[in-house]
Order: sequence, then structure tokens, then C-alpha cells
Amino acid sequence: MAEDGRPGARVELSGWGWRHAGRDTHTLRGVDLTIDPGERVLLLGASGTGKSTLLHALAGLTGDDGAIGGDQEGLLLVDGEQARRGRAGVALVAQDPESQIVMARAGDDVAFGPENLGTPPHEIHVRVREALDDVGFPYGPRHPTGALSGGEKQRLVIAGAMAMRPRLLLLDEPTANLDPVGADLVRGVLARLLERTSATMVLVEHRVAEVVDLVDRVVVLTAGGGVIADGTPQAVFAEHGAALAARGVWVPGHGPAPSLEAAPGGGTLLTAAGVTARTPPGLGVRVPPRRVVLEDVDVAVRAGTATALTGPNGSGKSTLLTLLAGLSRPYRGAVLPHGPLARVDRRPLARWPARRLARHVGTVFQHAEDQFVTGTVRDELRFAPLRAGRDRAETEAWVDELLERLRLTDLAGVHPYTLSGGEKRRLSVATALSSGPSHAPDVVLLDEPTFGQDTRTWTELVELLGELRTEGRAIVMATHDDLLLRRLTDVRIRVAEGRAREDTRTGTAERGTRGRS
Repeated sequence: MAEDGRPGARVELSGWGWRHAGRDTHTLRGVDLTIDPGERVLLLGASGTGKSTLLHALAGLTGDDGAIGGDQEGLLLVDGEQARRGRAGVALVAQDPESQIVMARAGDDVAFGPENLGTPPHEIHVRVREALDDVGFPYGPRHPTGALSGGEKQRLVIAGAMAMRPRLLLLDEPTANLDPVGADLVRGVLARLLERTSATMVLVEHRVAEVVDLVDRVVVLTAGGGVIADGTPQAVFAEHGAALAARGVWVPGHGPAPSLEAAPGGGTLLTAAGVTARTPPGLGVRVPPRRVVLEDVDVAVRAGTATALTGPNGSGKSTLLTLLAGLSRPYRGAVLPHGPLARVDRRPLARWPARRLARHVGTVFQHAEDQFVTGTVRDELRFAPLRAGRDRAETEAWVDELLERLRLTDLAGVHPYTLSGGEKRRLSVATALSSGPSHAPDVVLLDEPTFGQDTRTWTELVELLGELRTEGRAIVMATHDDLLLRRLTDVRIRVAEGRAREDTRTGTAERGTRGRS
């Protein structure tokens, strides 16, 4: 970052507002905010309050010639100039690492930013090595970016931002896709780098307790409005803590408490029998050999339980999830149906017709956009039940309930691609539940289902999954969310070093009281 004696950037917003293209209402409006050079600011607010939008604006991505279309009002300046003119001194780590990786090899991707800034070649090489080491990137600079897990890609993007040595560092939930060890490592790296740089930092992070020591100021936004609280972390949480928690902000000491029934349990629905998986074949002439991701894995999924896949980034959790979902074919072994699923089709899941698979096994992907197929949020939720022949009136009633519970009602008519990261995640989970608990798939598999949620939407998601479990459905989740592990999980399967085993800590999840608030 800015380690050459340059001061951090100064940020000024006056009456600033933004409305996304195609929206009737503003995401933010009347924002008045000044951030002095070198300040470290934590930006808070409930899901959908415009935190990511503000970071994108500071990075120069909004406006008349920006990458994000919409209507802008008021004034937004970085060092006295419009943000799009000061991009050279700004680095953004966005929520979705896929959107920021541009090169085929890891080292080239980290070098991309410094090269575009005109950094001398000999210095670029040093920066790339230092940045990859700082974030604990587990491979060399020639490793293909297409072979990385979601968490590994996040580390790579953070390394690319650090290599640019920016004067304004913008971080949008930088540790959300990382395992606990990786998240601690990145927070430690940020702490060390912030000690030796004068860069200004604006950080968005839902889990406040884990990053509060990195900042000296907290700014809270409200949906469709501006700043509603501003001050030191101690002052903001002491004066506004209870009110912020009621709005869904992750305030230390005010965690969510979902109301859940005990898991009913049931018979086996799926087994992975001796499953081995390898990385996909590479493209080109000089590609690394395929490596084994999972080897000889045996896993059982039971009805009426919630099973969590845990383990380090790159260990194969998402790979195992797609195998269990029947969406990919293992190199060796098979994923086999049992009980009611076997009565539908006794063949391995990878050989089921797509329509049959979708009816009985629902999947929520790590990247929400991968599964959106319609032009509005409401149509997205209608699609599966109506296609399956469900009653229209019953479908509409359940869709309305999902929209209300997941705080998407005001967004029912907008395109799914214009939602915030947290809103997209809620919609992707809702699509898997759109037929209602009594008509839901027998098995629902979810990759990081609680990503980007405030406490209110986190609670609703967990309670919806709990209702499916009560109906006897099997829930399988790949997650790093420790609170989700404690509250909903009945069985933990740790995936590491190509193996998967039931964790010795397996037991009954912590329970709330029955009844929804």
C-alpha cells in the first residue's frame, strides 16, 4: 500500500445519492461524510443499505462513464477530484472475487494492477512475491487462477490490492469467503500493513467484533438515506448499540437467536461411496497436471438433519457439495440414493435426468448469479413451483411470504442482477425453498448460505432451513459461519487434505426457544 511517504486520500461526500438503473427509489440519499487522510473507517448498516454501492462509487465505478449504471446526485470527491479521475490511487476488494480476477495465472493477476500504474518491472516482481506471502497464498505465482477455490480467489484479490500500494483501500467483506485460519491471517496482515502505511481505509464487514480493532471510526448508513451514526467504535456502540441491533446490524453483544425445533432425524437419503474427485483438465499447452481434490470419501446424508461441511479453503467442500448434488460425476466411486430417493431412481445421482434431479435435490451455488434465470425477483421465486405444476394461488401466497420474511418485498419487481451481494444470496436460497416446506426437495445443499446477511435476514434464513429440517428434509451446507455451526448444525463433516470425516465435536446444535418473533 502507500508506503512511500504519501499521505492517505481524503474523501468528501455532500448531499450524495445514488439510484440504480431501473429502480424507483434511491439506494442512498443525502449522504454527508468526510474522511480525513489516514483514517480507518468501518462502514455499517443492514443488508441492502448501500454499503457496497458507496465503496463502488469511491472506486470511481459509478457515474456517467462508470461501469455501474444509474442516477447520481450531490458531490463525491477523492482528494478534491471526482472519484473516477483518481482511480490510480484506489484499490477495491469487492464481495465477489470472480469479478476481479482477470489473468490466467496467480502471479500475473497480482501484477496486473501495478503494471497498469506504470510500476518498474523489477519492483513488480518484488511486490507480487510479498503480497502472495502476506495473504498466505498456498501456491506459486504460476498457479492457474481457474483452479482456485472461492476463498483462495479472495486471498488472491486481496494480494492484488496490496501490491498496488493504494492511498485509499476499499474492502467489502474481505474475509467473508475465508476459513477461520485464513480470515485471522488476512486480518493480521491488514493490521501490520496499516501500522506502516498512511493509507485511508474504508471497510465493510458484518461481523464487527472481529475487525473493530482495525478501525478508529464507525459510520452507519440507512437504506434510502444517509449517515445515522458516526464516531469512535466505543461511542457509537454505547449510544446506538441497541437501536442498531434492532435494525439488523451485527453489534457486539447483540447476536441473533433463531427459534428452532429439535432435529427429528431420519433414514439415510444419500451416500458418497468411495468418491474420488480431481481438478478439471486445464487449457493450453503448458498446464499443471490434474490433482486429486478428494480421495476415497464416504459420507452419509440423513433426513431430518442439518449437515455442515467444514474445513480450509481449497479443501474440497464445494467439490463435495456438487458431487452430493449430482451436478458433477466423480472420477471414481458414486453418489447413491437411498430410501425414498432410491424409490424414485436407483441409479447414481450423476445419471439422473435434470428435471428429476431438480425436483428431489435442490442446490444453492456459491455464486448466486449462476442460478438466476428470469428478469425479476418475483418471477425467480415463481419459476420452479409453477414449472412443477403447483397451484398458482398457493405459489403466490408462499412467494409473498418468502419476500416478506427475507426482506425482498420492495425488490420484487427488480432484476436479480441488480441486487446487493446479501440480497442475491437471500434470493438464491429462497429459490431452493420456493415450493414451500411441504413440497421442497428431499435434500437441499447450500454453499455459504448466510454470506452477507444482517442479523435479521440471517435469522430468517436459518429459521427457514430449520423448518425444512422439521419437515424431514436433509440440509447440507458448506460454511465457515461459526454461529451457523452452533445454532443449526447436527452433523459436522470436516474436509481436509483430500479426506472427509465426521467431526468428533458432532452433537446437538444450540437451540433457541420455539416460536418466531
